[in-house]
Amino acid sequence: MYKFKVIASDKKARVGELVCPHGKVSTPVFLPVGTQASVKSLAPQDLKDLGVEMILSNTYHLFLRPGAKNIKKLGGLHKFMNWDGPILTDSGGFQVFSLGFGIEHDVGKIVSLYGDKLVLGQQESSEMVVRTKLCKIEEEGPTFQSHLDGSTHFFSPEISVKTQEDLGSDFIVALDECTSPLHDYDYTKASMERSHRWEKRSLDCARDCNMFGVIQGGPFKDLRVESAKFVSRNDFFGVGIGGALVSKQKMHEILDWIGPHLDPEKPRHLLGIGAVDDIFEAVERGVDIFDCVAPTRLARTGFLLPDMNVTKASYALDKREVLPGFTFAYLHHLFRARELLAYRLATIHNLKFMQTLMGDIRQSICEKRFAKLKEKWLK
Repeated sequence: MYKFKVIASDKKARVGELVCPHGKVSTPVFLPVGTQASVKSLAPQDLKDLGVEMILSNTYHLFLRPGAKNIKKLGGLHKFMNWDGPILTDSGGFQVFSLGFGIEHDVGKIVSLYGDKLVLGQQESSEMVVRTKLCKIEEEGPTFQSHLDGSTHFFSPEISVKTQEDLGSDFIVALDECTSPLHDYDYTKASMERSHRWEKRSLDCARDCNMFGVIQGGPFKDLRVESAKFVSRNDFFGVGIGGALVSKQKMHEILDWIGPHLDPEKPRHLLGIGAVDDIFEAVERGVDIFDCVAPTRLARTGFLLPDMNVTKASYALDKREVLPGFTFAYLHHLFRARELLAYRLATIHNLKFMQTLMGDIRQSICEKRFAKLKEKWLK
């Protein structure tokens, strides 16, 4: 029931079909993020109306609340949230970073403010905000301190897989450690090797062949290549490309490094990335799946893709329709008045934008004009 095939290509960019028990997904695809079994402000029918085929939910957050065992008792994640399409769940590996060294190093997924001038592992202490980590990493697995109530939870690879299986996910991800971009070579290498052991344990205990292995290795070419070879030679269904990065340019370089070492018959998921320029650069390098909270999170601040901040006064009398029947002026008013409808309408707009973009990308690949579409967007 789990299949992936490439049906068209334009150089390295490719269009594929991903098949699982809950349906088919056309790739390249962007997955809206329903962290806690909900894409914020939208109902599942809204997603269907927008043409969304697959979503991503967060294993760590659902493990804490309401608990995967409770969701299983209630019929599984699909029934629980009334979504009958495919669901991919992450492993908790990003939270190993975000609640661990992400807190200590005060960095996020991409540390764009540092650019390529940052010397990894050698940041000046005056530039770093040191805070208490909520995740401890050991060989057997990470231990989290809940951000909800302070309780501690051991989260081994086996527990991560069992949690995802209890949720009833269509596609699951092997547990790994997403390293900080401030880690030096020695720590990144040791972490990558430990991640490989965790991923092998994840694979060994999984029931179905629906698991994505994850490539780590930080910004170091030899480690990324080694990790790409590890994932490709093991019996993972798909390839996840992870890691917190110093810059967008470094991410592009990493994709160039690992591309020749990836199994061309496996789907490739660039985890946590969803900016328009990054999607074009990654599709050009053979990536099939994207997810990111940015489009929905930006919507809740009044930022409409691709580049409109509807909270600005210039939109107060704008009669153009942002959605059928709803003007920019009306949406501007809703945000100014802090009406909840603002979040819903803005989120619909941003996800509609992403769906249209991905459809245009797929069509351009089929018609061998992807480079022209990329040039049109990125200039």
